[in-house]
Amino acid sequence: MNKTRLEAFSDGVIAILITIMVLELKIPHGASWEALRPLVSVFLTYVVSFTFVGIYWNNHHHMLHLATTITGRILWANLHLLFWLSLIPFATGWMGENDFAPLPTALYGVVLLLSGVAYLILQNAIIASQGSESRLAAAVGRDLKGKLSAALYAIAIPSAFANHWISEAIYVGVALMWLVPDPRIEARLAG
Repeated sequence: MNKTRLEAFSDGVIAILITIMVLELKIPHGASWEALRPLVSVFLTYVVSFTFVGIYWNNHHHMLHLATTITGRILWANLHLLFWLSLIPFATGWMGENDFAPLPTALYGVVLLLSGVAYLILQNAIIASQGSESRLAAAVGRDLKGKLSAALYAIAIPSAFANHWISEAIYVGVALMWLVPDPRIEARLAG
């Protein structure tokens, strides 16, 4: 398969996910600040989720630029990633509509964790097809940032049952950690 076709398909799926999330933002009934109060948690979850989806889109774009071939394994790994990303609107809506209740907040973390694992599987599939000396392999190295993200999600999931604000802080912290496009990959693209 052509790499451009894979990118276009992935971009389309991600654009639909963002559209689904924004459609969950309901218009308030009333023109006062008080009318916005019930929407605060929904809006906050939307902002965090939009950021996560944007991070995945950005890093996916950069990673695929370093890919030289697309194999069947890469196609399936990419679909696996898109599957977990497609659950973000559901987890976002459930968490936001229930004011960060423990179970929806924990499930949100599970979806983020499994999205991260799926991204790692895709990354490893690309590296396997190109060899351990590839530009992508050199760029990600030991991938400490990816491993730290997974560890933080693993902490956030049970923390939701103790205090949802701990989980929320971890989710935001991981997003901030990834907000800047991965400089390891950008350096390889520039070089």
